[in-house]
Amino acid sequence: MAQLIFPKDFLWGAATASYQIEGGAADDGKGESIWDRFSHIPGKVTNGDTGDVACDHYHRYREDVRLMKELGLKGYRFSISWPRVFPNGRGAVNPQGIDFYNRLVDELLANGIEPAVTLYHWDLPQALQENGGWGNRAIVDDFAAYAAYLFDVLGDRVKKWITHNEPWVVAFAGHFQGRHAPGLTDLPLAVQVTHHLILSHAKAVQAYRASKHGDGQIGITLNLYPSVPASDSESDRAAATLVDGHNNRWFLDPVLKGEYPADILRLYQERLNSPVIEPGDMECIAASPMDFLGINYYFQKVVKHSEVHPILQFEEIKPEGSEYTAMNWEITPQGLTDLLVRLDRDYHHPDLYITENGAAFKDDRRDGGVVDDQDRLKFLQQHFAAAHRALEAGVKLKGYYVWSLMDNFEWAHGYGKRFGLIYIDYQTLERTWKKSALWYREVIRDNGL
Repeated sequence: MAQLIFPKDFLWGAATASYQIEGGAADDGKGESIWDRFSHIPGKVTNGDTGDVACDHYHRYREDVRLMKELGLKGYRFSISWPRVFPNGRGAVNPQGIDFYNRLVDELLANGIEPAVTLYHWDLPQALQENGGWGNRAIVDDFAAYAAYLFDVLGDRVKKWITHNEPWVVAFAGHFQGRHAPGLTDLPLAVQVTHHLILSHAKAVQAYRASKHGDGQIGITLNLYPSVPASDSESDRAAATLVDGHNNRWFLDPVLKGEYPADILRLYQERLNSPVIEPGDMECIAASPMDFLGINYYFQKVVKHSEVHPILQFEEIKPEGSEYTAMNWEITPQGLTDLLVRLDRDYHHPDLYITENGAAFKDDRRDGGVVDDQDRLKFLQQHFAAAHRALEAGVKLKGYYVWSLMDNFEWAHGYGKRFGLIYIDYQTLERTWKKSALWYREVIRDNGL
């Protein structure tokens, strides 16, 4: 196999999220989040798991940064727990909470690792949820104020910022499907939430430009899926276009073009009377250009027309003969190449980062003191090669953050799904290397594979 070399300044990293790894759920003045509340509701999370302790990163961050250094990471993407910094979502700052992130950033920089901070990775302060959460337009200004505070305190050292992680999941998994916090099942509300998320992103971008440390880069991370029709029938092709609009264009178009896609906006407003867009909103969104787009890629969606849902008339199918991860996600590396090339073509050649890509497997084999995860190693190898093909096609891909640095609390799946490069024993909290981590260390060292 020919060696695939990446650009000399390519950023190799790994990613995590606050609620999934930190633990310390009520330590040192931290407020309650919607996931603290949701995970304690019986039946919401597999095995009744919660993020109360998780990987205990809050107390073990120095050990974890040491692991990052041994792994050779150039960058580390992590998120800030909003209620750890503002226990009530607004008002008084928790000094011990912001001190933790100051120490984490300093530790990363001391070890030669660039921090990339996600402002919102799903753990909304419960106090704000009780005021309507993302469904209440007031949260747009709350988020902008929270962001502005962090820019002022951390922006002298943090030069890469991400406003939101996967707003599709926040809105639709949390407010329509009910499988994520806050666990609601209201489609018009979910669509309204998407608008508040996009608008809050724009306000945060503007706050960054106005901050005294606004000389870095800021973007957003979207979960994107190539949408493939199950057949050549006109109805299945129409379903694929709808899914692309619902999952991809509804978020891509406003942040990269300053407007919502006309077909999806018409569908939502005619059938749901949502979202309500106030005068000046679209001008604000259009006047807030980003520096880069973050992409979370896991699989493509193969869809057919279906009457199961009266408005979103599609159904996902699982093609026979494909390989699947432990999440039952189809393994489709070529989908990553196709997605990156499409983004470059349709959205005026933006700078792109893969902010998450990885896979859950059983991780039940050992080889000496190392977890033998050849399936994950193969998965990453295939997807790195797919990213390289996009680079060869001229795509401006700047970096790749593997999901995840370590096994963690996988939301409604609890601790049963393992995505990490590092294995976590949840009884002892011992960290153990996997073969994929040893291999990734060589990829980073060689800047290729």
